[in-house]
Amino acid sequence: MSRPIDIIRSVFDGELLEQVPLARHTSLKVGGPADIFAIPRDIADLRNLVKILDELQIPRFVIGGGYNLLVRDGGFRGAAISLCKIQQMTVSKDGEVRAEAGVSTIGLARLAQAHGLSGLEFLIGIPGSIGGALRMNAGAHGGEIFDHLVSLELLDEDGVHTYDKKTFKYGYRCLQLEPNKIIIAAKFQLAAGSQEDICAEMDACLQKRRETQQVRFPNAGSFFRNPAGQAAWRLIDEAGLRGLTVGGAQVSEVHTNFLINRGGAQAADFLRLADIIKERVFNTSGVKLEEEVRITGED
Repeated sequence: MSRPIDIIRSVFDGELLEQVPLARHTSLKVGGPADIFAIPRDIADLRNLVKILDELQIPRFVIGGGYNLLVRDGGFRGAAISLCKIQQMTVSKDGEVRAEAGVSTIGLARLAQAHGLSGLEFLIGIPGSIGGALRMNAGAHGGEIFDHLVSLELLDEDGVHTYDKKTFKYGYRCLQLEPNKIIIAAKFQLAAGSQEDICAEMDACLQKRRETQQVRFPNAGSFFRNPAGQAAWRLIDEAGLRGLTVGGAQVSEVHTNFLINRGGAQAADFLRLADIIKERVFNTSGVKLEEEVRITGED
């Protein structure tokens, strides 16, 4: 009897690996293995992969740059799909930019800068992929990626379709998207601006990041969402949690909404540390913190 991975190989042209530790693919450097790790070579290849995975009833999830992801120590019983090769970008004469999901956020910011297009300067300080940034409506310095979005191209069981921005429900660090849909690409409408002003704004974003977020250890960026009208880091700090350590995981002493891997951390360390933070913050402020990072896999 053929193994599932052999059946997948018969219709899939991309890279296909077994038992890949997801710690290699996440910025926190923790996470057990995925049964299957797949890298489609293009959108057609991705469609074939998704179709066969669904037919075989193999669970799947898309991993972007791994900068907003915590994979549990047991790994993922299914297929992790990387879109790192789906990364084309185009710019039209009227300032519309199309970027595929595997494009880096920094790469898109630099492309806009090169064409004198303003609106996405804040992306220069947000590592990761466009697909991941859209999935969480990433933002910084008062801007969000959905601010300039025109439409999304999504893959589902019926193929790739384009959806206008107004059809989505989204908000602070969230986008409501059906689990079976995969973000393929996005179109943005940007305004013309001077390259000098765009560069100055990007430099200011990078400088602020250097001043407040240079934690020097593996991390996932902001671990918790900011509650309405409040800053998560301040609530954590006021609860006396700066520097708190569980195993190899620690509340950063530089930025208390960053949980860092001091070396040898397990996913369980971060999960336990997060639970302590939520409990202490609630006890001191009455505020319930919610994780901004995406948590997947099994213990």
